[in-house]
Amino acid sequence: MEEITEAVSNLNVSETHKKNRIQVSNTKKPLFFYVNLAKRYMQQHNEVELSALGMAIATVVTVAEILKNNGLAVEKKIMTSTVEVKDDGKTRPIQKAKIEIVLGKSEKFDEIMAAAAEEREAAAEADEHN
Repeated sequence: MEEITEAVSNLNVSETHKKNRIQVSNTKKPLFFYVNLAKRYMQQHNEVELSALGMAIATVVTVAEILKNNGLAVEKKIMTSTVEVKDDGKTRPIQKAKIEIVLGKSEKFDEIMAAAAEEREAAAEADEHN
């Protein structure tokens, strides 16, 4: 318990609690959960930071590419590094790859999002009439 308390007190709060950061896992949520969450973060903060370790890096890259290819985001910064992670059963920490991708709103972001919202409303109305 002491080591947990020590780790928590050593955290840099501004670094670990960015309001526009999404830490992606490749096991917990489906891909489009992260795509839609990133869209919401860009609406609120004008940019989003996608972050992942190890095997989840492919998911982050895919999310970023979907947003870019749909005209919603522009790439601002990509950072790669390695971090030491303590594995539960092992005594020595292991090195894991880390990626951080910062995406900003594209010029047409609001336009595209408004058009998508109109399409959803039209589809909902059509469902009500059927």
